[in-house]
Amino acid sequence: MFGLTEDQIRRYSRQIILPSVGGRGQRRLLQARVLMVGTGGLGSPAALYLAAAGVGTLGLADSDDVDLSNLHRQVVHRTSDLGGPKTASAARTIRALNPDVTVTLHQERITADNALEILELYDVIVEGSDNFPTKYLMNDACVLLKKPLVFGAVYQFEGQAAVFRAGDGPCYRCIFPDPPPPGAVPSCQEAGVLGAVPGVIGTIQATETLKLLLDVGTPLTRRLLVFDALEMSFLELEMEQNPTCPVCGQHPTILALTDGGGGEREATCTLHADARGPNGGEPL
Repeated sequence: MFGLTEDQIRRYSRQIILPSVGGRGQRRLLQARVLMVGTGGLGSPAALYLAAAGVGTLGLADSDDVDLSNLHRQVVHRTSDLGGPKTASAARTIRALNPDVTVTLHQERITADNALEILELYDVIVEGSDNFPTKYLMNDACVLLKKPLVFGAVYQFEGQAAVFRAGDGPCYRCIFPDPPPPGAVPSCQEAGVLGAVPGVIGTIQATETLKLLLDVGTPLTRRLLVFDALEMSFLELEMEQNPTCPVCGQHPTILALTDGGGGEREATCTLHADARGPNGGEPL
């Protein structure tokens, strides 16, 4: 069936029987290439579900090592992995879960110098970094390359998810033109985060990525999904493209990448103060 082996048909059978997937869709997933930027709280569940679904190639970009404080939310890592590179740890878990998946490691910071070269290799970029410079860099690179960007962010008991796709709605800079000033957003060490919250957002990111690869359903373009775990509620906010956006507007001024710091080191909790749910202020 569509070049699938007997083991693959059994492994993905519950997915294949979906009318909008079938053998053709499963084959498409097996041929797809997805880059995970960050293998932490968001990247962990996203990578696990994408691997389980049979996404053929997963790139893992992260320059950090596994720390004990990561383990309450970064479920792709194990206690035995402490002190080692996150990319290597995540790769071991993914390969044990699904040997169909080819894992490509990018054990380095993504910067303006290497972002276009790395991102060019993939069909969809899943953004799970925990610092604003990387989020802006990934947005700008995806606009320049016309790659879809699946965005996620968390803060304490709250999270956000969206899809930014060049030519179909706004980009990240349309909604958040500038990063917050230094010191305006507390670190995760200072603010804290409930471990299951990035699990919710990361799973949404995986779902949106699969929808993009299969070309089914309605993606989270033009909408920002805000999750409040304390109220167990979701708020959907409409997003519009900014015609004066410096990267995707009518007269763009960002024509090349500039290095805003980059990296995946856990520096901040990455919800803008003006985009939090009911427990952090009125969104947008």
